[in-house]
Amino acid sequence: MAAYGGAAPFRSREGLITRPVASSDEIQLRIDPMQGDLDDEITGLRSQVRRLRNVAEEIGTEARFQNDFLNQLQMTLIKAQAGVKNNVRRLNKSIIQNGSNSVVHVVLFALVCFFLVYLWSKMSRK
Repeated sequence: MAAYGGAAPFRSREGLITRPVASSDEIQLRIDPMQGDLDDEITGLRSQVRRLRNVAEEIGTEARFQNDFLNQLQMTLIKAQAGVKNNVRRLNKSIIQNGSNSVVHVVLFALVCFFLVYLWSKMSRK
């Protein structure tokens, strides 16, 4: 707020006083040391800024730690995925190479089991 011409100066609670100057567009500001203890306020603000700076630094440190952890986790997952792909590729290759022999062996085993169960059922009825 500005005080112009013959108006009474404005006095704030914090001890700041405005008073008119020769030019009506300018305001002169005077700090009344009796009203407010600005040194204590400035000291309090400095300590709050210092605490906020420390918190910001801690957040930055934690963010870097989390970023490094995520990068390591991503590399581990990439390695695991490559290992799984290699094992699936080997398994498919093994199935293709030995698949025909395996199918024959499974069919023969099933026939032998069926024949043994058939014979056992015939023997148990007598």
